[in-house]
Amino acid sequence: MAIVTFYNGATKDAPKTTMPAHLGANAIITCKNRLLLEKRSDSDVWGLVGGGCKKWETGRQAIVREVYEELGLRIAPERFRKLAVYDNPGRIAAFRDGSVWRMVIVVYALELEEEPEMQRIQGSSLFQPGGNREY
Repeated sequence: MAIVTFYNGATKDAPKTTMPAHLGANAIITCKNRLLLEKRSDSDVWGLVGGGCKKWETGRQAIVREVYEELGLRIAPERFRKLAVYDNPGRIAAFRDGSVWRMVIVVYALELEEEPEMQRIQGSSLFQPGGNREY
C-alpha cells in the first residue's frame, strides 16, 4: 500500500489540507540525453530525485542534500540551475497517517557529464526519451 497519494490540479477527489504548505525541491538530472529517475519508496512510482526542505534550507541547499542522500553524489550547489517553481494550490500530497500537505516544489536542472555509479539506491535508473530504461 502506498504511503502517499499525489493530486495535481483542481480535482474534486483531493482532500483538504491539514498542514501548512510544504516546500520541496526536485532535480531533473540528465546524462548524455538520458533522464535519471528513482523508484519512490513511498508511492512505488518513478519520479525525480528530491524531497522536502528542512526549516533552515533554501531549495538549492535541499536539492544538494537530497541528491547526496538518495544517490550518494556530492554536487556543488552552483551546478544546479533553477528551472521553475510549481506553486499551484492543487498540488496535494495525502499521507497514510492522515496528514495532507499542499506542496510547493522548486525544480532544478543538473547535467552530468559522466554516468554516475548508482549503487546507493537500487531504485535509480537512466531512461532514454520514449521510456526505454537502461540499467
